[in-house]
Amino acid sequence: MRYLMLVLTDPDLDTPEEPPVSIEQWVDEAYGTDRAVEGDRLRPASEAKTIRRRRREVIVSDGPFAEAYELIGGFDVLECDTLEEAVELASRHPMATAGVIQLHPAWPLDL
Repeated sequence: MRYLMLVLTDPDLDTPEEPPVSIEQWVDEAYGTDRAVEGDRLRPASEAKTIRRRRREVIVSDGPFAEAYELIGGFDVLECDTLEEAVELASRHPMATAGVIQLHPAWPLDL
């Protein structure tokens, strides 16, 4: 099963604790075992665009989706057998300590 793992900042966190592994170790663990198949950092939210279509008009706004105080800083696509495995892998990412991780199960179009 595929999961979109969003890596978010947490502006309310004052002093993060020490993560269990470095980002380099997490990348080696996740990508070295083929449990992560794609990922990257994202440019700052100020460079993002939000697109909506309303009444046949395309509306393009600057920035991330409305009212998002936790900004998405990166993403990974995980390939794990179970949700529990994806949670375990995501929980070891350094930003689980210094920010927030969201897991979104993919919903393949052919199902």
